[in-house]
Order: sequence, then structure tokens, then C-alpha cells
Amino acid sequence: MAAQTTASCAFVAAAAPARPRAAAARAAPGVVCSAQRGEAAPTRRQALQLATGLAVVPLLAGSAQAAKGPKGFVPLRDSQDGYSFLYPFGWQEVSVDGQDVVYKDVIEPLESVSVSLVATEKTDVTEFGDAKEVAFTLADKVLTAPNQEVKLVGVNERTNDGRKYIDFEFTAKNSVYTRHALASVTVGNGKFYTLVTGSNERRWNRMQDKVKIVVQSFTVDDRFDL
Repeated sequence: MAAQTTASCAFVAAAAPARPRAAAARAAPGVVCSAQRGEAAPTRRQALQLATGLAVVPLLAGSAQAAKGPKGFVPLRDSQDGYSFLYPFGWQEVSVDGQDVVYKDVIEPLESVSVSLVATEKTDVTEFGDAKEVAFTLADKVLTAPNQEVKLVGVNERTNDGRKYIDFEFTAKNSVYTRHALASVTVGNGKFYTLVTGSNERRWNRMQDKVKIVVQSFTVDDRFDL
């Protein structure tokens, strides 16, 4: 059983989006590059909207689903890839290689949320192995740089509309800062979904309630298929 779990975790690490070259500011899930000065280039989602008119944008404030979100948060639904989540009002969308979407605070760049997608033949996140093993492998091998000290704080499994999720909390420390992060992973629509959010450790007491809402709001739904 242990060998099977290790193999499953290795598959998760191998299947995750590759880290960018050193020239980029770590486009690994959850740690996004700093905002560029001047006029920003259109993000992937904005370009997609212009090209196809797909509804890959935050829901209108007056919509029924938006009304369900807590005050101070913006609901986002990607009807092409089938996921949705809430993010704090004021965070801006930025384009990061390897990520399907990224929103961040331009003043505090470690305060962000990102979603990445990887094709998979699995149909349930539990097929990758024990939840703690999967969480630690992702946190240590995929979601952080090799030179960071990673500590897994906690792991939780939840089910939403029959779909299983692994939610976990971890810290990643380097010589400059410590990032406190929350992540949620699941499988659906032939994809392995990873949402990561968090903040600088020095602002964790102020931000933890907000980012917990972000990760708990993350859902994937087959009904979004086009």
C-alpha cells in the first residue's frame, strides 16, 4: 500500500505544471510574479473573451449567484473549464505562465489565488493516494521552489455535490519571507484542478479568514461543460 501511495504522489508531482525558468518570478501555483509597471498585456482570459465571447469573467454583481457570496468577495465562474470560487474585492487579474487564472493584491503580491489544470485519466482525487501524502507531495515538490522549507500544517477532505476535494494548509519559508498558504485539489472533467491562495506570514492573522473563504468556495461542476 505504501508503494502504491508513493507512486500516486509521484504521478501528481510529475503531472503538475512545470516551473518556469529562472527569469520568471515563480509561476508555480499560489506564488505569482510581481505586477508589471505600465500598461499590462491582456490576460489569457481577456484574450479568450475577445476571441470567442465565452463567459470566463467575474459574475455580475446583480446576478443570483453573486448575491450568495459574502460581502467583500467577487464570485468567479469559468464555464469552459468548470470551476468557480470567490476572491477578495480589489484583487486584480494578472497573467502568469502555467496558470489558468491568477488574482492578486498588487500591493501585497503574496496575497493571491491561482488555479492550474492538468489533464488526468483519474476520476477521483482519492485515486492519487492518501490525502496527507498527496498534500505534502504537492506542497513540497510542486507548489514551492526547491530551496524553500515546507511545513504541512493540516489536511482536510470534503465532499461537495458528490465530488471529493483535498484541502490543505502549509507554510513555505525562504531567506526573505514565509508564505502561509491554503490549497484545494480535486478531479473532474478529465482534469486535475489545483487552487492555491495565501499571504505573507506576517499578515496571516489579518488575512486567514479571507483566504479560508476563498479555498472553501472552490468547486468544480460537470454542468459547466459547453
